[in-house]
Amino acid sequence: MRDEGRLHLIEQLLPEGDELEIKDTFSEPGQPRCEFEVDGKPSIGLRGDVVEAFIKPIEVKQDAMRRLGNPSSAGIGVGATIADHGAMAVQACTYKGEKRQYVLALDGVKDPTGTADRRRVLEPFLRSPLPVAMEAQGCRPSLRGRIRRRK
Repeated sequence: MRDEGRLHLIEQLLPEGDELEIKDTFSEPGQPRCEFEVDGKPSIGLRGDVVEAFIKPIEVKQDAMRRLGNPSSAGIGVGATIADHGAMAVQACTYKGEKRQYVLALDGVKDPTGTADRRRVLEPFLRSPLPVAMEAQGCRPSLRGRIRRRK
């Protein structure tokens, strides 16, 4: 997938600006982290975690999702929650030959400015197939791009 394709998945959730920088803030095997900055200001945090199959990420992160505002369930993967300013989806997977779960979480989402619009954009982002979401996290410090202006 080209960098533009990766950026397209998340660009609707970013504020308007001229410069986008994507930083790999912390990575361990199975735990990519990206911070999206627009015009030098932090915007969205995107995290991926590989967790044991018995863990219930939706329950574990329930308080964090409440802090993101009015969480509600979404029928995505093994489970998902969409809040006013973030979202989380859990997908069953195999990691190093063992059954695991992949947890994709976003926070700091403030755009689009309307809460209903923001939630409408978050759901398709979470629905994208897991390999696409994982690739979208590329987390390579060299990944830079321009933000397209909304019309």
